[in-house]
Amino acid sequence: MKNREKVKQKLRKRKKLRIRSKISGTSQVPRLVVTRGNRNIAAQLVDDDKSKTLCTVTSISGFYKKLKNTSNGKMEISKQIGLDIAKLAKDKKISSVVFDRNGRKYHGRIKMVAEGAREGGLKF
Repeated sequence: MKNREKVKQKLRKRKKLRIRSKISGTSQVPRLVVTRGNRNIAAQLVDDDKSKTLCTVTSISGFYKKLKNTSNGKMEISKQIGLDIAKLAKDKKISSVVFDRNGRKYHGRIKMVAEGAREGGLKF
């Protein structure tokens, strides 16, 4: 079983590098990176020209613990993360981003973050 997990991780890393070779963020159009784990999810806006993180939202904070206990908890949290990152981007006068799914499939919680960000007013 361990070997299978290593192969999956290696394939995801290759996908991630392939994606990153094609996209990058600037100060006007930053990169929206979504990082997903088994328990938590995070989104951040990155300016690759200056190698700087502009803002970050993560589900570790206490605000999201109320949503975690509902029937569709992780999906609701993901959508809320998207809405919150869009709100922070609007405060920094950012309206357009480049979406980086970090080697993951555009499905499930990654998709919910993207939909939440679009609802919040980000364009990508």
